[in-house]
Amino acid sequence: PEAAVEAQAAKLGVRSPRPGAPREGEGKSPAASGLPPTRPDALPPMRLAPIQRHATAASSSAGASSQATSTTTRVASRFQSLLRCASSRQVEESRGILTAEEVLGFRDEFPILDQSVYGDKPLVYLDNAATSQKPRRVLRAMEEYYEEYNSNVHRGVHALSAKATDRYEQARDKVAAFVGAGSSRDVVFTRNASEAINLVAYTWGLDNLGEGDEVVLTVAEHHSNIVPWQMLSQRNKFDVKFAGLDPKTQSLDLDGLRNLITPKTKLVSFGHVSNVLGSVNPVEEIVAAARQGAHPDCKILLDACQSVPHMPTSFPDLGVDFAVCSGHKMCAPTGIGFLWGKPEVLEAMPPFMGGGEMIQDVYQTHSTFAKPPGKFEAGTPAICEAIGLGEACDYLAEIGMGRVEEFEHEIGAYMYRELVEKIEGIKIYGPSPDQAPRAALAAFNVEGLHATDVSMILDQYGIAVRSGHHCTQPLHQYLGINASARASLYLYNTKEEVDQFVSKLSETIEFFRGG
Repeated sequence: PEAAVEAQAAKLGVRSPRPGAPREGEGKSPAASGLPPTRPDALPPMRLAPIQRHATAASSSAGASSQATSTTTRVASRFQSLLRCASSRQVEESRGILTAEEVLGFRDEFPILDQSVYGDKPLVYLDNAATSQKPRRVLRAMEEYYEEYNSNVHRGVHALSAKATDRYEQARDKVAAFVGAGSSRDVVFTRNASEAINLVAYTWGLDNLGEGDEVVLTVAEHHSNIVPWQMLSQRNKFDVKFAGLDPKTQSLDLDGLRNLITPKTKLVSFGHVSNVLGSVNPVEEIVAAARQGAHPDCKILLDACQSVPHMPTSFPDLGVDFAVCSGHKMCAPTGIGFLWGKPEVLEAMPPFMGGGEMIQDVYQTHSTFAKPPGKFEAGTPAICEAIGLGEACDYLAEIGMGRVEEFEHEIGAYMYRELVEKIEGIKIYGPSPDQAPRAALAAFNVEGLHATDVSMILDQYGIAVRSGHHCTQPLHQYLGINASARASLYLYNTKEEVDQFVSKLSETIEFFRGG
């Protein structure tokens, strides 16, 4: 089945390396591979691999048969994920932008949206930049795990463990395909994007950033992409520098960022999409500036939390070295995220945490470690949550991320125009849709009113928006404000909900101004 699926993948222009094929200089030891082996002959006799789908069975023939069956399932799953993503890209070209009927159909998949709050106020959920809601199929996939095959993954010989391992690793395959990774080995599961950035900081960063080096960030970064570097800089004595905003558009000042990059720059780390400004950063241009002006060993990290859920994204094609994302913003559960890294970079990094799962062999005097991704996944992982993330990737891929992006551009621009035209005294931060592409969100303030007061009254109308600094205090300080209110949309929001939001915002302002 592998040859047939690989041929179809090639026809669709999809990368399709064998997940179990050894990289250059890599042996066949399953312990060294970082993932369960994909061929029976990769199992050395009478050896328990630290990360493998099945432990060696008492009967070698039975073990080989079981491993071969699991191998076929795994390989087929990997290429099916690739084909699903490629096919969805082809199909969405002919289907065009999402229709109002399709959006209403999506809403049926999200049971939480069908409710009223405060008695009779229909819920209008506009806090998607903080977390998205979860479709029924994701909830069902997680429920099925606990009801039907709850077990720990890898090394178990029994049926439940084998099935749990297959589903867990299939989820990794799905994530890899969703973000264009060349191999599922390049995807490390973490609790969230914050942990993924800390993983990079305290493995690669700890070893490679020191006195005299520079880290370049932007002033619009989420705290998760600021605080780890500040903490590490206090220990390793490197400098952290911040690029500002273009005053005309309130998007990244690209020339200013270029000027900050010097031969001392060892890391450039930035968000793909701002969770406050809605601006989409020009990744390719930033990468080019770093490759041209920074230290030869400079690495580039992309915070993709606000892009992967909303647009087609291929990390290898963007040219970055690392990328991070959280599952809960893309229809998946909380408690699961991932780090993508270039394979040669992940190979060179030391482990993040010590414990079970991430080892090759342990002796009284020392330990040796698995290859990525296993090297970075110590202890029992978030199995159910990873399975939910894989199902979310399937859900979004079947809709088509290009279609999601087009729909959000349209409804986001509609919300922006309605707010500007109908709300007197409003200030929306970031570029206008006429100046540059922007995400379907609006962080704003109304003259004379505090963002939290506005959000609290909107809540009484059933409108769920967020207020505060949105984990971007440096950005708010740069803008000269203490807080902002933020409405953020997703694929299940409608123009009618936008209209309701704008109408109730107008009533809220009248309430405070005594109108």
